Amino acid sequence: MRAVLVPAQHEPLGREADLAAARLESCDDGRLPPLFHAHLLRHGLLLLPFHWNALTRAYLRHGSSRSALCVAAHMFRCAAHPDRYTFPLALKAAAQGEPPISSLRRQFHAAAAKRGLARHPFTESALISCYSKAGDLDAARRVFDENPHRGLGSWNAIISGLSQAGESKEPLALFVKMRRCGVVPDDLTMVSLVSSCCAVGDIGLVEQLHKCMLQCKHSSRLDVTLSNALIDMYAKCGRTDLAGRVFERMPLRDVSSWTTMITGLATHGEEQRALKKFDEMKSEGVPPNRVTMLAVLSACAHRGLVDTGMGLLKQMEDGEIKVAPTVEHYGCLVDLLGRVGWVDDARALVEHRMPMEANVVIWGTLLGACEKHGNVSVGEWAAERLQEAEPWNDGVYVVLSNVYAAAGMWGEVERVRKMMSGRKVTKFPGCSL
Repeated sequence: MRAVLVPAQHEPLGREADLAAARLESCDDGRLPPLFHAHLLRHGLLLLPFHWNALTRAYLRHGSSRSALCVAAHMFRCAAHPDRYTFPLALKAAAQGEPPISSLRRQFHAAAAKRGLARHPFTESALISCYSKAGDLDAARRVFDENPHRGLGSWNAIISGLSQAGESKEPLALFVKMRRCGVVPDDLTMVSLVSSCCAVGDIGLVEQLHKCMLQCKHSSRLDVTLSNALIDMYAKCGRTDLAGRVFERMPLRDVSSWTTMITGLATHGEEQRALKKFDEMKSEGVPPNRVTMLAVLSACAHRGLVDTGMGLLKQMEDGEIKVAPTVEHYGCLVDLLGRVGWVDDARALVEHRMPMEANVVIWGTLLGACEKHGNVSVGEWAAERLQEAEPWNDGVYVVLSNVYAAAGMWGEVERVRKMMSGRKVTKFPGCSL
């Protein structure tokens, strides 16, 4: 349906359009009012760019990127003049959509350049983010490099885009260049550098970033996020003592703070401290999430705490802990039981307690435990299911052969080797980086 544009000086319609836009902005119930969009178009209430932007933003807020793009396209067809907020909203919708929607980013880029808005800070940072999320880092870097007077938003967009793409050295180099250009970083800049810094693993660099975070701390909006980032950086560099110091100094901790600290301790072999932190978390009334429980169960597995781990799983199954166990949680318990030699119990857990199908990770964990503890029957059972899932996996045949060899069943060893040859499965040699 084509919109009928009404002159903006028509006062009653102008007021109604403003009220409609306000209603859109306050629509937080997860959906737009029925036929509200059609009503706006039919009565020609979308008079100003603000009204079109309000409708686009409302669709974006409720996760309907395709509808948001339709509104933006309709706005151009109706010869409405986009403003500095229009293209960032349209580019955000394009970034959230699946192909071929995401390919519209170049068309919006061309339209913004034609109207002289491509260099506006809002549009420029949105273009960089949109290209980065689509994996087109060359285009994102080209947009960034073309403007010698880019603002903080563009610096944040390119650093964040490169960090999320797995780059490590380039975001840090850009950060150094940014400081030399006299641009003062903010909280978002520092949070975006976390993953790059963790990948490099340089504790000296982490300490420098810590100092920069304290210098740029002019807003309390991201204090918790910045502290969580610091905990994660120090823990991934192996300095759980410094991570703990940051954690203890936090005036306010959320579930991510506790989870990051527990994960860091569990990863670096400090299982008792991790479990103690989990008890403190519960005593302070902070409910754990899925990642928290994975970290705690992993700590139990590495420490061999069968009773504690099985007790936590029962609390999750019974609803005492408000986290529904997933295949990853059950995998931690299979690993725990396999490590202590309770292989038959691990099989019983997979067969009778898991409400979902086991994955190849669980079958592989179980088969590895059978090799370690010499359980032939469970090893055969796990290997059969692993062969069904991954018939090309040479490791299944090799480990099963080792299980038979440890039990002195040389005939079975020969049978497995012949099976590998018949199925043309070859063992890949190990290599060093």
